[in-house]
Amino acid sequence: MDASRDGNTGFFSIAFNLPLLDNKRHQWVDYLRGVAIILIVYRHVLIGIQRGNIVVPEVLVDANMVFYSFRMPLFFILSGIFISRSLEKYSIKQLVFKKFDLLFYPYLVWASLQITLQIVMSDVTNSARSWIDYTYLFTQPRELDQFWYLPALFNATVIYIFLKAKLKLHLALQLLLGILLYFISSSFDMLSMISDWMAFYIFFVTGDLIASKIFLPSTKKFLKSYWTLILIIPVFVAVQHYYLQQDFGNFALTAQSDALKPSYFTHLRGQAEFLLIALFGAFCMFVLAFRLQDWKILKFLRIVGYHSLSIYVMHVIVTASVRLSLIIIFGIRDPFVLLFTSIAMGIIIPILFYNLLIKNGPAWFLFSFSRDHEKTTYKKEVKTSLNSR
Repeated sequence: MDASRDGNTGFFSIAFNLPLLDNKRHQWVDYLRGVAIILIVYRHVLIGIQRGNIVVPEVLVDANMVFYSFRMPLFFILSGIFISRSLEKYSIKQLVFKKFDLLFYPYLVWASLQITLQIVMSDVTNSARSWIDYTYLFTQPRELDQFWYLPALFNATVIYIFLKAKLKLHLALQLLLGILLYFISSSFDMLSMISDWMAFYIFFVTGDLIASKIFLPSTKKFLKSYWTLILIIPVFVAVQHYYLQQDFGNFALTAQSDALKPSYFTHLRGQAEFLLIALFGAFCMFVLAFRLQDWKILKFLRIVGYHSLSIYVMHVIVTASVRLSLIIIFGIRDPFVLLFTSIAMGIIIPILFYNLLIKNGPAWFLFSFSRDHEKTTYKKEVKTSLNSR
């Protein structure tokens, strides 16, 4: 994929933003994002197929459960890794605004757009939406398909910034707070705008905790070692096998408090096990990302990872449209064809849409308050992970 050097102004290069492949620093970050966002798209496509009353092979369902254990914690850890450097570059006010512009504004725009489309097209979609769903934007993001993550990350980031920069709370105390919030978060599920950031705050703190070590030569050497990869593979398989045999995967972070009373300690144990499994899964993904960087292969994952935010907010709209077209127009109901075609389109189309119509195009307002912010803020926030340290 060296086309970026020969044709930076070519349509294909612009459409997929190929020049970013020339940046050789910390490529593992975009590899990580690329893997994580593909797993997220996989989950939502699979759920859409299941809701369409199409029988899905058990192996695909099990794969979804395995990926569930670490994909979202991974994003919070990655965000936490770069928060301290961001605080060195910006004032608290500037950084909070940047995070609002990067995370919360696109959340409001795209979640509202998705709700509207689901209401208008209720006859053909498998979502039962009404005007009340617009209120969930500020109370129950969990009810809005994939969008809960953006306000959760924004809230966790703002609170962490306030505690770290304003109150000077020590990192060790942040870690203890994160553990406490994690275990009590399910008691606030009636307001997921609160419970979601509480549940994932520990992963954000973990990111800042490892930030001082992750860029050390000794750490990089360990993470990209063949022996590290070889040794963790059987452990990863064993841990995920155990995870699949348990019944805490779906409710460890989302169970309603009333349902916990008969088995409160069982739930706490499930939360503790899920936390450890999620952290180990994220560690394995770090090892994989460093190996991919060292091997210099699957570079398309870097393109996908760089555009992870665009893919995240658009993929449900795109994949639902693709799935319905395949079923209604072409009569295709094979779960594998629906799954992999929808995933491919759910990744490619948002990348094209962002680079051709948003970054330097007329639809910039879908991602930012102002055209200038869309040209600079998004690039800087994402490229921080490539150019920092």
